[in-house]
Amino acid sequence: MKLFKYIFWLLYRIWFYILVALPILLLFPILLVSIAKESWYPYFFRIARLWAKFILIGMGFAYSIKRDEVPDKNKSYMFIANHTSMADIMLMLVTVKNPFVFVGKAELAKIPLFGFFYKRTCILVDRSSPKSRQAVFLRAQRRLKSGLSICIFPEGGVPEEHVMLDSFKDGAFRLAINHQTPIVPITFADNKKRFSYTFFSGSPGRMRVKVHKFIPTEGLKIEDTKGLNENSRTVILNQLEAFESK
Repeated sequence: MKLFKYIFWLLYRIWFYILVALPILLLFPILLVSIAKESWYPYFFRIARLWAKFILIGMGFAYSIKRDEVPDKNKSYMFIANHTSMADIMLMLVTVKNPFVFVGKAELAKIPLFGFFYKRTCILVDRSSPKSRQAVFLRAQRRLKSGLSICIFPEGGVPEEHVMLDSFKDGAFRLAINHQTPIVPITFADNKKRFSYTFFSGSPGRMRVKVHKFIPTEGLKIEDTKGLNENSRTVILNQLEAFESK
């Protein structure tokens, strides 16, 4: 029985990478055009949302999204969520309709095909380099000023399997305060169970999402960063605990 499980997990991982690569290959010319100008990014974003839905449905993930508040399509936001799975990127794209730019780790740019577009459309950060973190801050500012939103997984990485929610880094909250941009906390309940970074694991099934009431930043100053950080983390942690009890 264990052998069959390992075979399934191996094939399931391979299938995931096929689903990731296939639409990129088929739509390669269109994708190239959509990233030719920074002002065309919203068109790329629409294609990315379809790509994300294709992957989630192809993997057998039945996602359900509950919203306490809906973003205004004409405003910019700072979207944050807990991070446990490679599928978090896809689920975030499906959950949020407002065009946003990911701030993510530079290592993902090495993935064939996916990495080509990732490094040209996302803001990459090398967390070991203070210079890189400063460059990220400036690039994110430019995107916010252009009317786009930003998405950051504020744990700064993927926590160990036994950790429900790691501490949050301050970068997203400093940026939100600087631009008086509302924080939108989002909780992903089942991604670790469905498709974690542990290779031999995962299965089709439900993925619950909760989009929480926005946390305003109007009038806040940089010295309020820690409080905003802790407030945002508490919202997501409480929801994770509520999901666990169901």
